[in-house]
Amino acid sequence: MRFFQMLQRGGNILLLPLILLTIGCKKNNAESITNSDTSLYFTINGNNNGTLKYTNLTGKPITKFTFTEPVNTATTSNGISFKDADGVVIPINITFDDNNKIVNVSPQNNLSSFATYTLSVNDQLKSSTGGRLINPVSITLVSGMDDTDKFPRISDDELLTLVQKQTFKYFWDFGHPVSGMARERNTSGNTVTSGGTGFGVMAMVAGIHRNFITRNDGLARVQQIVNFLKTADRFHGAYSHWIDGNTGKAIAFSTKDNGGDLVETSLLMAGLISARQYFNGTTTAETNLRNDITQLYNQVEWSWYRNGTNSLYWHWSPTYNWDMNLKIQGWNECLITYVLAASSTTYGISKAVYDEGWARNGAMKNGNTYYGVQLPLGSAGGGPLFLSHYSFLGINPNGLTDAYANYETQNKAHAMINYNYCVANPAKNNGYSANCWGLTASDIPGGYTASSPTNDRGVIAPTAALSSFPYTPEQSMAALKFFYYKLGDKIWKEYGFVDAFNLNDPWFASSHLAIDQGPIIVMIENYRSKLIWNLLMSAPEIKTGMTNLGFSSPNL
Repeated sequence: MRFFQMLQRGGNILLLPLILLTIGCKKNNAESITNSDTSLYFTINGNNNGTLKYTNLTGKPITKFTFTEPVNTATTSNGISFKDADGVVIPINITFDDNNKIVNVSPQNNLSSFATYTLSVNDQLKSSTGGRLINPVSITLVSGMDDTDKFPRISDDELLTLVQKQTFKYFWDFGHPVSGMARERNTSGNTVTSGGTGFGVMAMVAGIHRNFITRNDGLARVQQIVNFLKTADRFHGAYSHWIDGNTGKAIAFSTKDNGGDLVETSLLMAGLISARQYFNGTTTAETNLRNDITQLYNQVEWSWYRNGTNSLYWHWSPTYNWDMNLKIQGWNECLITYVLAASSTTYGISKAVYDEGWARNGAMKNGNTYYGVQLPLGSAGGGPLFLSHYSFLGINPNGLTDAYANYETQNKAHAMINYNYCVANPAKNNGYSANCWGLTASDIPGGYTASSPTNDRGVIAPTAALSSFPYTPEQSMAALKFFYYKLGDKIWKEYGFVDAFNLNDPWFASSHLAIDQGPIIVMIENYRSKLIWNLLMSAPEIKTGMTNLGFSSPNL
């Protein structure tokens, strides 16, 4: 039987796992058996935490089993096993001390990083007098990080290009074959996403700029997407969040979210307008693309989505009408929605809709200080980092101001609060550091959440730090090097970095999401060349619309 011995220490109860061994002592007539008790106690690298699970182990951890009587050394090869998570036997070294009452077990080779192993003592282990272990014990050993570089070192510039190129494959190689649009995630089949496709179109422009693809190939893919969008379901000009990539029919995001999604539509249009500005040639193909994109943008009935109020609404359904009843209010990721609505020459909105609906007449202001940084707008702690990414893939925040904030200050503050929180690590999450940081919306073990300093689940999403390059270049580069060189064997895959990871009880996502992969490429490009910023901000409608909303910027 397994039990716990309680030792009193200064008023505290210390629980130590003890394994009860029953030793069978045979008499000469081999008929009668009497039982005597012995026990074992174990430590991992000299420590015992009172459980049968040990984490963050590195190198060749030593497990010391201490018995109250000697063991038969010849039985340890069958009586003690060390296996990985797939059941593969790991070679071990076994040594003995104290007249064979102590058995030392260690793997012959260093443990792989962030892997789970099982060290078992079974009933094949015998005492020197022939007794057997009747209550086997299994100890779970979880390794920590192997600090060696997983890939050869290259220059910082080469690393940025590599990350952009590998991540670009998500939108190029994995783009939907019929629609050309971006799938929601790498397991989404025919489900494509409107907002993620907007990010993907921006990524294609960056891909041409970086010579990952030719201009003609990029032009053809964007035209394929636009041709598909011209026939896809629209709801007063707005697209649904999800679309069937084969048919163009809307796919419900939730029961009542089965119609127009104005925010997703704005993310899509921001990408298309950026492409329109990029493909500025005089050829018939580029001219036609520009005309098609302008027509799609002009057909979005932004003002209709006011629902008769001085605010924009996120959703409208042909079967549930306005039942979702979600106003688009700041501060969050949706500034781009109001900018594009105000910039529309066909269904525009007034500054009053921006002031009352989005800014809530100033109620979106914050002004408090978190981890040494004052935050102009938004919720406590800044919220998930995607709030500073999505709208600003195309809107250049540098030098951008209005009645409510300096948006360069806002985004840099948001990123630094997120960074400082991870460095301070008040929740004591394993791995959080100046090199491993970034909380935003992502997959988590068993689900999905919007991680932030006020909703910390121990999960780091690479997109958070990497899409913040324009705001925190030194901190983001440190994170990039850590993700690639130190964790690359776990998180660097076919389409770039996986969506997220947790180093507490090590978990690494196998997923890639369009809305997380796209900002990595685009924001690194904005950091390097300001390409996408310059494109969207060059659109004449955007210049007029943002000026009408009261924005001031050297880039308008």
